[in-house]
Amino acid sequence: MTPESVITIGQGAIEVVLILISILLLPALAVGLLVSMFQAATQINEQTLSFIPKLFIVFAVLLFTGNWMLGLLTNYVNVLFESIPSIIG
Repeated sequence: MTPESVITIGQGAIEVVLILISILLLPALAVGLLVSMFQAATQINEQTLSFIPKLFIVFAVLLFTGNWMLGLLTNYVNVLFESIPSIIG
């Protein structure tokens, strides 16, 4: 196993993780920003007001994109397992 193959495997893993995490975090960030602007405009300082909508949006994103996300992760792991003989040999 060469250092280049280790770097390639690590790079692929980081790419998959960044894609999966960004799909969840970007909508939560947008909802948090909107709720924060609403709180600033109305001067409501309730902490759960920002947490609950973000929680719901993350669940909704998981509901709609969970199948695709699991497929992406499964494809990466399958490619990784199939490349084991070429990496070792």
